[in-house]
Amino acid sequence: MSDTTPRPSPRPAERSGWRFSAWNLLLLVPLLMLVTPWFNTVTPRLFGMPFFYWVQFVWVVVGVACVAIVYRMTRDEPVTNAPDELGVDDLDERNVR
Repeated sequence: MSDTTPRPSPRPAERSGWRFSAWNLLLLVPLLMLVTPWFNTVTPRLFGMPFFYWVQFVWVVVGVACVAIVYRMTRDEPVTNAPDELGVDDLDERNVR
């Protein structure tokens, strides 16, 4: 049998796992694509495509770049609520030693 003691429940702020970083604000940039009146024009054309269509392709690249930058800049930040240190055997209720 394993010696387990009940752990105190985490505070509500620690329970969510959400953490703020200024880099996350960069994720708002791709939302500018939703303001279609800004780019709802025919000219300038690129390879015969109206501006409205080819600028949407550009926004896809901008969105991917923003997500990649935010991922790279925030992936090494420490997590405030560390996961439980229990192993698979500790979680198995049928495990009898």
